[in-house]
Amino acid sequence: MSNENQENQNKNQDKHDYKHDEHSHNKRYNILIGGKAGQGINELANIIAASLVNAGFYVFNYRDYQSLITGGHNFNVVTFSQQPLYSNDEHYADIFIALDKNSYYIHKDKFDSNTIIATNTKELDANIHNLIFIDTSAFGKASNMVFAGFVLKILGLDKSFLIQEIDRKFKDKPIYEKDIEAANFGYEKDYGINLNLKATEKKGSIYSGSEAIAKGAIDAGVEIYFGYPMTPSTPVLTLLALEQKNNPNLKVFSPENEIAVIQASAGASFAGKRVMTGTSGGGFDLMSETLSMIGCMELPLVIHLAQRTGPSSGVPTYTAQSDLNVALYAGHGDFNRIVIAPGDAKEAYEKTIEAFYLAEKLNTPVILLTDKHLVESQYTQTITKPAIVIPKRDIKLGKEIIKRNSYEHDINWNTTEDYLVIKESATRRVELRNKIYDLCTQFKMFEHYGNPDAPNLLISFGSTKGAVLDALKSLPDFRYIHVSYVMPLNKDIIKEIVRSENVFVIEGNSTGQFADYIQKQFALPMPQKNRILRYDSLPFTPKYIIDEVKKRLSS
Repeated sequence: MSNENQENQNKNQDKHDYKHDEHSHNKRYNILIGGKAGQGINELANIIAASLVNAGFYVFNYRDYQSLITGGHNFNVVTFSQQPLYSNDEHYADIFIALDKNSYYIHKDKFDSNTIIATNTKELDANIHNLIFIDTSAFGKASNMVFAGFVLKILGLDKSFLIQEIDRKFKDKPIYEKDIEAANFGYEKDYGINLNLKATEKKGSIYSGSEAIAKGAIDAGVEIYFGYPMTPSTPVLTLLALEQKNNPNLKVFSPENEIAVIQASAGASFAGKRVMTGTSGGGFDLMSETLSMIGCMELPLVIHLAQRTGPSSGVPTYTAQSDLNVALYAGHGDFNRIVIAPGDAKEAYEKTIEAFYLAEKLNTPVILLTDKHLVESQYTQTITKPAIVIPKRDIKLGKEIIKRNSYEHDINWNTTEDYLVIKESATRRVELRNKIYDLCTQFKMFEHYGNPDAPNLLISFGSTKGAVLDALKSLPDFRYIHVSYVMPLNKDIIKEIVRSENVFVIEGNSTGQFADYIQKQFALPMPQKNRILRYDSLPFTPKYIIDEVKKRLSS
C-alpha cells in the first residue's frame, strides 16, 4: 500500500472513530454548505437547521464568513444527531453543498468516499465521486431553497418539516411563492439516495445566541437600547429594533459613535429607564471612560460586550475570548462591576435577565460577555422564563433635586474634596462588593458536568462550553466546571481545583487571561502546561480539546 493511500485510510479511520458507528443512534451528521457571500448560504443553513429541529433532531449550526458583502468564501456547518450535541465538527462532511467551484477545493480534505456532494455550478468536474448536479437557474434568488428540499429528501424526512419552516420565516415576503416552488423542486427529484433517518418528538427550539439575548432583554423589560453597529454585537441591535413594532415600551436608538452610545445610556439610566447597550472590543474601549463615571454615579446598566478577534480591527468576523481583561479592568479608579459570560443560547437568555436584575438591584454596571461564536451560532434548546422579579426604580419628580455627578461625593451626592468623606464614599463601594457577591450566589455562578468523582478537571468560561461538553464524552477521567459568573468568581471553585490531579483551563486567547485571573483570585499556580489555548480566530471543537488533553497527559 502506498504511503498516500495509507495516510488517507488512517485519516478516514480517525473520522470513523470520532463519529461513532455508522448505524449508531449516537451518530453525528454534518452538512457543510459553502459558497460566496451573497449566495444565501447562512439563510439556507438556518432553514435546514430549523427543519431538522422540527423533525426532532438536536442541531448546532456554525457560521464562518469573511468581512465581505459579496464574494470571498463563506460556509456553515450544520451538525445534528438524535443525541444532545453542543458544538460543530471541524473535520468531516456527510453532505456537502457547493454553491461555487472554490468551496469544493477549499474543503476537499473534509470529504471521504461516503460524502454526498451537491452543486448547481457546472464548473465542477462531473466525474467527482458522489457528485449530484442540480440545475437551480429557474429559481433566481430562491435557488438556495432547492438544496433545502434536496437535503430533506436524501435524509428520508418528510417535506412538511421544511415547508413549516419556510412558512414561518417567509410567509409575508415577496419571494415566498418562489421559495416554496424551489423547495418542492428540490424535494421531488429522485437522487437514488435515502439515508432513512426517522423523525422523533421535537426536542426544543433553535436559537442563536443573539436571539436569546434579545429575548432575554425583552422579557427583562428593557425600555431603551442604545447601540452603534459593530460585528458581532449588531444582530442584537437589529433584533431589538425590529421588536419596536410589537413593543411600544421599547425604544432603540443608534447614535453617532460608541462614546455617544454609553453617555446616552448613562443619561437614560439616570432618568429611571431600564437600559441596555452593546458593542464589541473597539467600541468598548471608547466606552471605558464613561463606564468609570457610571461606576462612580452608581447607575444600573447592562452592557453586552461581544468579543471578536483583535487587537485593533483584528479579524472582524471571527471569534476570540481575548477581551476578558478589558471586561474585568476597563475604566480608571476603583468601582464595582459584574461580569457574566454565558456559554450557550439558553444561558444567554437566562443570564441576560439576571444581569438586569443585578444591575437594578445593586445600581451597578453589569457586563454580559459573549463572543462571535456564541452570538452567531444556533443551538437546540428549551428556553423558559425564570421567576425573577426585577425591581423598578421609583423616581418621583417634585421639588426635591435628583442629582448624580462624576465627582466624589457624600451620601447626598454633594461634591466633596474632604479626605474623610472621600474615604467614606470609597468604603461604601468596598462594602458593596460583599453584597454583590452574596446576591450573585442566588444564581448558578458555575455548573458541574461529567462524573463528579473523576480525578481530573477541565475549566472554561463562555462559548467554549459546548465543545468541552461534547469532548467530555470521550474523556471519562475528567469532570468539567463551566464558569458563567467571572466577576465575582465563586469561592467554591477553589475546592474543585485543589482536589484534582490534573487541571486544564480552556480559553480562546494566546495568554491565558482566565487562567491568570484564577491564579490571582485563588493564589493557585496555573502554569502554561495547564492552559489549553486557541488563538487562530476559530472556535474550539471537541476534537481539538480531546487531542490537546491527551497530548498533555502523555507528555
